Amino acid sequence: MEIGLRLAVSLAQIAAVMGVVMLTVMVLTLAERKVLAWMQDRMGPMEVGPYGVLQPIADGLKLFFKEDIIPAGANKFLFTLAPILALVPALIGFAVIPFGPSLTIELFGMQIKPFVISDINIGILYILAFASIGAYGIILGGWASNSKYSLLGGLRSAAQVISYELNVGLAIVGVILLSGSLSLVKITEAQAGGFWNWFVIGWGGFPQIFAFVVYVISAVAETNRVPFDLPEAESELVAGFFTEYSGMRFAFFFIAEYANMILVSCVAAALFLGGWNAPYPGTILGYIGLDSLAWIENVVWFAAKVYFFLFLFFWLRATLPRLRYDQLMRFGWKVMLPIALGNIVLTAIAAYFFPR
Repeated sequence: MEIGLRLAVSLAQIAAVMGVVMLTVMVLTLAERKVLAWMQDRMGPMEVGPYGVLQPIADGLKLFFKEDIIPAGANKFLFTLAPILALVPALIGFAVIPFGPSLTIELFGMQIKPFVISDINIGILYILAFASIGAYGIILGGWASNSKYSLLGGLRSAAQVISYELNVGLAIVGVILLSGSLSLVKITEAQAGGFWNWFVIGWGGFPQIFAFVVYVISAVAETNRVPFDLPEAESELVAGFFTEYSGMRFAFFFIAEYANMILVSCVAAALFLGGWNAPYPGTILGYIGLDSLAWIENVVWFAAKVYFFLFLFFWLRATLPRLRYDQLMRFGWKVMLPIALGNIVLTAIAAYFFPR
C-alpha cells in the first residue's frame, strides 16, 4: 500500500513539473516572437486572440494536424526515433532541479519534498549525462533523413556539442569545489543568506564570474541558439538537421530546444545565482510572521532568475549575427576552454588556502 502511495505521489510530482515545463514552452514560443518584434519595432503575432496570446495554441494545433512525411530514402526507424531521443533527455533533466526550498511535508503518513522530485548526490553528473544523449537525437535525425542539408546539420551539431559540452562541464567544476557537493539541492543551500553568498559574486574563495560567463555562452551554444545556431542555419542549410521533418516529429525537436533552454536556465540559477534563495537573508514573508508561506517567495525568486536567463536568449537572438563555423570552433577551443581551465586552477588554490 505504501509503495503504491509513494508511486502515486511521485507520478503527481512528475506530472506537475512536466505540466509547468510544457506550459512554459508554450509561453516562450509567443514571448520570443513578441520580444523580438518589440526590439525590431514591430508588433509580432496579433491575429489569434487578443494581442495574439492564443498563437501558441494555433501553432500546436497546426503541427498536430499537419501531414507526417517520411522521405523515400530515409531510415524509418531512426527517423522516428531521433525526435524522441532529443525530447526525452531534455525533460528528464528536471528531475533533480530544486524549484523551491527543501521543506518536508507529511502526506498520507509519508514524508515528501514537494519542490524536488529527486535529490541525488550526483545531480550535476546526471544532467550532463542526459544532456549529451540529446545530441544523438540531432545527429541521428540528420543522418536518417537521407538529405545532404540534414546530414551537414547533424555533423555540425556533433562537433559543436562536443566542443561546448566540455566547457559547460569545466565551468561547473569551480562551483563543485566551493560547495563540496554534486547535489543541486546542497549547492543551492550553500548559497543561502544573501546575494554576497552566491557563487557568481564569491563565497568562501574565488568568485565564479568567469565560470558563469563561460557557462552562459556554452549553454547558448549547447542549445543551438543564435549566434551559435550553425546546425540549423536557415540561410545555408534550409533548416539543418530537421529539414525533412514535419508534423509532430518537427514539434518534438521544437519542444526539445525550448525545454533545453529552460533546463540550462534552471541549472544556471541554481549553480551561480543562489537558486530559490532571495538576494537578502531569509524572506520578507518570514519577517512579517508568515513563515508557512515563505516558500511562495522562494519559488518566485527562482522563477524570476530562470526567466532572466530566458530573456537573455531572446536578447542575443535579436542582437547578434550568426558566427562562421571556423569562428565557432576557434572560440570554443582557444578562448572558452583556457578560461574554464584557468578558473578551476584559481578556484582550487583559493578553496585550499581559504576553506569554508
